Amino acid sequence: MGCCNSCFSKEPISDKDNVNAKTHRHSPSNGKGAAFAGDNGGVPVFSEYSLADLKAATNTFSSEFIVSESGEKAPNVVYKGRLQNRRWIAVKKFSKMAWPDPKQFADEAWGVGKLRHNRVANLIGYCCDGDERLLVAEYMPNDTLAKHLFHWENQTIEWAMRLRVALCIAEALDYCSTEGRPLYHDLNAYRVLFDENGDPRLSCFGLMKNSRDGKSYSTNLAYTPPEYLRNGNNPLIHDFYSFKPIYIRSFLKYEPRERPNTKDLVTTLAPLQNKPDVPSYQMLGIPKHEEAPATPPHPLSPMGDACSRMDLTAIHQILVMTHYKDDEGTNELSFQEWTQQMRDMLEARKRGDLAFRDKDFRTAIDCYSQFIDVGTMISPTVYARRSLCHLMCDQPDAALRDAMQAQCVYPDWSTAFYMQAVALAKLDMHKDAVDMLNEAAALEDKKRAK
Repeated sequence: MGCCNSCFSKEPISDKDNVNAKTHRHSPSNGKGAAFAGDNGGVPVFSEYSLADLKAATNTFSSEFIVSESGEKAPNVVYKGRLQNRRWIAVKKFSKMAWPDPKQFADEAWGVGKLRHNRVANLIGYCCDGDERLLVAEYMPNDTLAKHLFHWENQTIEWAMRLRVALCIAEALDYCSTEGRPLYHDLNAYRVLFDENGDPRLSCFGLMKNSRDGKSYSTNLAYTPPEYLRNGNNPLIHDFYSFKPIYIRSFLKYEPRERPNTKDLVTTLAPLQNKPDVPSYQMLGIPKHEEAPATPPHPLSPMGDACSRMDLTAIHQILVMTHYKDDEGTNELSFQEWTQQMRDMLEARKRGDLAFRDKDFRTAIDCYSQFIDVGTMISPTVYARRSLCHLMCDQPDAALRDAMQAQCVYPDWSTAFYMQAVALAKLDMHKDAVDMLNEAAALEDKKRAK
């Protein structure tokens, strides 16, 4: 138990969602686009979810979880949610009359669910329960292209990033066409999403047609090719017509025969990428994604839950409320030890506690260091608090050292292990972080069993 030799490789964590048994595995031959810094994988297999699962994930479809609302002919709402395995999802909820035929809805969902590509926000499931019709997709946390283009606050998107977006969406469309899904409904800047690393993704919801009374239509006819409106034909190069409003006007023509195919667009855009080694999050001006350790198979305490989410604010609140009750029995002082130096040391700790409570973390580090340096009294809580202060000041190495010291003072203290888990995750040592999280949860189980 405790912090030991570490593995720096990042291993994708398998998801075991609470879903029905019906699953589908698909490994397309063209599942990846051009590589940029920050690409990742690990998409769950397509599954049928229960309505209870999705209600729990979205807090019974609370309005606070809504991320978008659209559609006049077939109104639909998209919610963000979180499954029991802590995976974030996007849930698209159709109106009750949008898909009257459940079989038609399920067939359409399974058709889109076969697709797997790292340029697509992939469809990972659906729910067809009574009148309810829902789609479940990977959740993209960094907004839409429209938000970054038109509603930016700090900086607009640089040209190199715009070219990356164009290439990534072209790759996504090319893949979808190759896999037999050439018709994309309503392709516009709101359909381009950014994942946790800031990489562009094409929303899978546009691959799923909307329907009422069995009649399919595009949700926005302004982005639909003329031949589809005239005769309902599904042109193999439709994607380019709806791609027109976003970027590639010079490539697009009114007549289908005059338009280039998807591979031509990818071939043209690929050489224009002049910053392939710069992560997308840097070009977007967003923080780097930090992967939280996986939730262990044990019921977690509030401290364990906060650490599994790497929620430093929640950890701070818990340490403030716990105070020093876990220090009981770690120090027994004789009467002779109550000297002026001892009083000064306790005064330093008191100042540190006040600074810690008020979130003045640098002052807290200084005060706690004065307390620790005297060495007369050893407190695991002080080490844990100073560890969190170091994390708040972006000093994960120092945080890990303090968490390990807390373990040395109190070997069976779960908080020491939890703090090590957070520090290890901050250091990108995710395998060790998961192990530490499991050890902490096991210690809590052992304590509860006594």
